[in-house]
Amino acid sequence: MQYRTGSIGKVSVLKFEDGDSLLGGIIEVAKKEDIKVGFFFLLGGMRSAGMVCGPKEPVLPPEPMWQGFTDGREVLGVGSLFRKEDGEPAIHLHGAVGKEGATLAGCIRKDDKVFLVVEAVLLEITGVDASKAADPNTGIAMVRFWS
Repeated sequence: MQYRTGSIGKVSVLKFEDGDSLLGGIIEVAKKEDIKVGFFFLLGGMRSAGMVCGPKEPVLPPEPMWQGFTDGREVLGVGSLFRKEDGEPAIHLHGAVGKEGATLAGCIRKDDKVFLVVEAVLLEITGVDASKAADPNTGIAMVRFWS
């Protein structure tokens, strides 16, 4: 295990409206507010999303199992934000979406559209030098500490 200790910097409260891109909006705020490292929490409704809901087999590198929905569902999620080597924000969002007693949980990655409203809180973490870079063993972008 590796870790670093930092402090909470800026706190941004985001309101997403019907049809907004959740991932795109978080990236937009991270760029505008120059947030390099952060964590966020969200709740509301999603119209659609493409999610990775586990590996097909627990082997490295993993082969993702994709699931999607377009029927409008409740969402609860938590995610991290780091910059990639090229300086662009990288989002890692895990969430649970549900409808009529059925729940789908996984990594929300694409085709994300808000239904009605999503409220989010983005916490900047200062004093931690870290980024996302491809891990040679897994092929997945993972956190790398610099100091």
